[in-house]
Amino acid sequence: MIVVNVKKQSNHVVNVRRLKEKLANYFKSNGIVSDAEVSVAIVAESKMRQMAQRYLKENSANTHNVLSFTYDEVPGFVYPPDGKLYLGEIAICYKKVLEEAQKEGKLIQEKVDELALHGAEHLLGIHHN
Repeated sequence: MIVVNVKKQSNHVVNVRRLKEKLANYFKSNGIVSDAEVSVAIVAESKMRQMAQRYLKENSANTHNVLSFTYDEVPGFVYPPDGKLYLGEIAICYKKVLEEAQKEGKLIQEKVDELALHGAEHLLGIHHN
């Protein structure tokens, strides 16, 4: 079973159930068949900048729309001895979702799903050029 944990602020309009299903199906279709877990955080712009600064050592005014980290990249993470595959964490900047959805003529949920799947690709080692 693939467990998708989603954390968001109450004012962030996201269909959590749909997001969980999309990510679970994506990982299954890409060969994840054992018990696995991934976390998704829908965050404010300030939190996204903090994460970029902390984990990527970036001090930029530009904000990423999505970041993903395997737990090997997160200092101090200790794998529990439960046999579960911990895939990592995906962070999505809600402000960027709103801006990009409007610019691209997409629904907010479509953009959230797109960014979450992009982050999932990175967790599986699929990177763009």
